[in-house]
Amino acid sequence: MSTDRIPMSKEGYEKLKAQLDKMKNEEMPRIAEQIAEARSFGDLSENAEFDAAVEAQGMLQARINDLQNKLGSALIVDKSNLSTDRVAFGLKVRVIDLDIEEEEDFTMVGPGEEDYDQNKILLSSPIGQALLGKKIGEEATVPIPRGVLRLKILEISVA
Repeated sequence: MSTDRIPMSKEGYEKLKAQLDKMKNEEMPRIAEQIAEARSFGDLSENAEFDAAVEAQGMLQARINDLQNKLGSALIVDKSNLSTDRVAFGLKVRVIDLDIEEEEDFTMVGPGEEDYDQNKILLSSPIGQALLGKKIGEEATVPIPRGVLRLKILEISVA
């Protein structure tokens, strides 16, 4: 297991915690009931319902483990005292795509807060990683399937 800290806001942490709680206290008991019911049908060697329920339980447990790891590695960041001299977690970044001359804003967020329709991108995403640590006026290149996305940072502000 990695010991890297995952930056996130208090809101993002609480959202992930609520998801974990729902998985553990609602979804897992429901799947356990499905397994018990399928077991009551008899011969488990040819019981598709049992196999499906056990598979669903395994997948849910993997998601629970992933969330527990994220929450265990969380570093709660207070957005009120962020510096805007370099791109970092919790900041809003205005960039211009140098190839199509179009401006766009991105807000750098942690797990549980991403919303790509609102341009809230994960710090760990390819664009997030390319912008991280850059200053106003610097360029970032992001490998994409059709080549390279070239972004120039125009403005950095608190989100």
